[in-house]
Amino acid sequence: MARYLKTSNYIMKYAFLSLALALVGMVSAQDAVPTVTVKNIDGENINFSQVIEPGKITVISFWATWCGPCIKELQAIDQHYAEWQENYNMKLVAVSIDDARNVKKVKPKVLGEGWAYQIILDENQDLARSMNVNNPPMTFIVDQNGKIMYSHQGYTPGAEDELEERLKELAEVK
Repeated sequence: MARYLKTSNYIMKYAFLSLALALVGMVSAQDAVPTVTVKNIDGENINFSQVIEPGKITVISFWATWCGPCIKELQAIDQHYAEWQENYNMKLVAVSIDDARNVKKVKPKVLGEGWAYQIILDENQDLARSMNVNNPPMTFIVDQNGKIMYSHQGYTPGAEDELEERLKELAEVK
């Protein structure tokens, strides 16, 4: 019995250590924005890491034309966007995960809403997978040094206030 307990204890410690190392690996993999080829709204290939401007805070919002909460989140942010750009030296990059069948709806939706965001198309969801995005909306904040500092999944009215608090904290750090 004692031998069984020692073996079980060893297995539990090994499993815990393996899990801890896996989590550390996941965190470090998310420190920087991945280098993935995506398309701009005009269908031209670009490297996603190039949309991050040194010295500027970047909000990355994964969305889709069929996602109601995504649209509400981007509409809510739009009400504050000009002020946030001025106050926090930031920009928003809206990454559409619409697939090949729906991607043609993205540009008309963006133009109809009048969004001034930089729009990225991730038809194959390569970028979404590399950033562990399972369901939109999912929002990330990248600091002035290109490091991912915050992420949030889902949207409820008022979530833009928390987003602004995070922007304010990062803008003060400089």
